[in-house]
Amino acid sequence: MDLNTVEEIRDARVPAPWRPGDAWLGGGTFLFSEPQPHLRRLVDLSRTGWTPARTRRDGSLELAATCTIATLSRFAKELDVPATPLFEQCCRAFLASFKIWNMATVGGNLCNALPAGPMISLTAALDGTCLLLAQDGTRRRVPVTGFVTGTGRKDLAEGELLRSVTLPSRALGCRTAFRQTSLYGLGRSAVLVIGTADPVDGSVAVTVTASTVRPVRLRFASAPTAGALRDALGAAVADDVWWDDIHGLPAWRRHMTFRLAEEIRRELAEGAR
Repeated sequence: MDLNTVEEIRDARVPAPWRPGDAWLGGGTFLFSEPQPHLRRLVDLSRTGWTPARTRRDGSLELAATCTIATLSRFAKELDVPATPLFEQCCRAFLASFKIWNMATVGGNLCNALPAGPMISLTAALDGTCLLLAQDGTRRRVPVTGFVTGTGRKDLAEGELLRSVTLPSRALGCRTAFRQTSLYGLGRSAVLVIGTADPVDGSVAVTVTASTVRPVRLRFASAPTAGALRDALGAAVADDVWWDDIHGLPAWRRHMTFRLAEEIRRELAEGAR
């Protein structure tokens, strides 16, 4: 879609004061998908030269905000960690064309903060931490579970930039289980649940997205019983946190979340045996 109110596109490598009507331009798959009448200038991140994905010396994985879904998918195929399958599963949860895969970015998916955002699911489940850069150069780090605060809402100040997301090596070493469902065969995710089992201390985490307005992450010191998991889910997700739109009613999303979470609990328990 043409954004006919935009008067200028600025290269993000050239410093300039932030002003009202500015917006960061990554892949642009959302930005150009609907009218943005409040925008006057786009700050283009495409030529920043940030390494899309890299493994750091401490074994953690850093994903640049500009890393595309296609690039992440290719990179993950070379990863040799227990959590490797989760990357492709979340990439495939986009159910998008190759054109979207080659333009949509990890950072854009997080900053849109939509319940069905699969990069939110991936990074929240793997204990991701966002690096945010303010206009004055100040840096701060926020966990993904705290960065996305609601549907379309995120912990991002005016002019602040999501630079990257870091996934710790401890999380990459976890066994994972993935469940996703939709009302339609090729529909948007209505429920997406991910489980992780830490081989170091035996702890288990269950992360719920798509069915809730923000990511919900439950941690257990050891593999929970069915009752403990059910009680924890019921206590963690209030009635107004279940998402309600054309892709699924809250009652159905809640039912399927509990069902898929129990499947994940059993899969992780069987894997441990």
